[in-house]
Amino acid sequence: MAHTDKKMCFTVEVFVVHEDKVLLRMHDKYKFWCSVGGHIDEGEDPNQAAIREVKEEVGLDIVLWDKEQKFHANDGALYNIIPPVGINRHSTNDGHEHVTMIYFATSRHNDVVPEKASDEWRWVSIDVLEAMDLKPNIREYAKGALTALGNHS
Repeated sequence: MAHTDKKMCFTVEVFVVHEDKVLLRMHDKYKFWCSVGGHIDEGEDPNQAAIREVKEEVGLDIVLWDKEQKFHANDGALYNIIPPVGINRHSTNDGHEHVTMIYFATSRHNDVVPEKASDEWRWVSIDVLEAMDLKPNIREYAKGALTALGNHS
């Protein structure tokens, strides 16, 4: 979903891990490395948006990570929503704000199929991550995803 004329939008970011590497993309508009993500569409919950955005942008089917693995009792609710690992609020360059829910996820394969042929994507190990020029929050979440979901053998 493109930016709207609303002052504030709700968005999701997903740090996808596969075989001790995290997927990063070059943001096409702002030109910095970040995660996969986008706006939450009307009628979607954040989990649905996270899964949809990853599928649309990179063609991967993911499983969202539920850190606590608890509170899954069904008391008549349709289903429980996996909580994000973080939430932030930030201004964008075009004058409005995003409230972003950040998720960690895994993928069974690493065959990225970019939404646009010009998109730039990288699967990054922790060693490479340390050497990249990244925004501090992107580095922190990428390292967190690798720590939580990587194979530590």
